[in-house]
Order: sequence, then C-alpha cells, then structure tokens
Amino acid sequence: MSTPASIFTGTGRRKTSTARVRIADGSGKLTVNGRGFDSYFSHDNFAKQAYAPLQTVDLREKIDVTANVSGGGVAGQAGAVAHGIARALQKMNAELRPALKKAGHIRRDPREKERKKAGQPGARKRFQFSKR
Repeated sequence: MSTPASIFTGTGRRKTSTARVRIADGSGKLTVNGRGFDSYFSHDNFAKQAYAPLQTVDLREKIDVTANVSGGGVAGQAGAVAHGIARALQKMNAELRPALKKAGHIRRDPREKERKKAGQPGARKRFQFSKR
C-alpha cells in the first residue's frame, strides 16, 4: 500500500510526548487525536504554539494537519505537534527550511525531567540541614 505523494509525515517530540503528524493540501483543517486543535488544547496559547510553524510560513489556511499524539501533558504535546508539523513541512518543501529554522521550529527542545536521586526527596531538593 503506497501513500499519495501529496501526504507528508513528520515525527515530533517534546519532553515525554511524541506526535505523529500528517500534512496534506487542503483548507486548513487541524485535528489532534480526532478532535479539533481548539477543543483538544484546552488553552488558546497551546493551540497557537502547536500551529506556529504553519503561521511562520503562511500556510495556515492551505494545509490540513492530522496528528496523533501520546505521552506527557498538554504543553509537551503542543510542542511535539509543532515539531512534527515543522519536520513535515520541511519534507514537503525544502525551501521552507530557512524560515522554519530561523524561527526555531526545526530544533528539538532537548530539556527532559531530571531523575530523582537516592536519599533525597526530589531531583535537586535536599532534606533540611540540622546542625544539632
């Protein structure tokens, strides 16, 4: 089974979230896990963050986006969807890369949660020091 040449895919990651994104020419329909961007991302800022790569290259009303995202929270998922969209746009048209790169959409945000250390209540927090 082969996919039409007009569908491009990209995988985006952020924190512990992973998004599988498919973009195709269309009318600007945006869906995440079968729901609209605005209903899936509870706050408007998360939805704007998720479709920011489309705004950067002025394709918001010309591309349909379908994303499957799992893991993490809402903020991480929004970042993962944005990263996936940017990678798929780059596959679709290599000339978009400089604009996406300048806006910072191509680079994966490497920040992860730091592990909890043994004998401590958290990753950095120490138990209260008592001199006597």
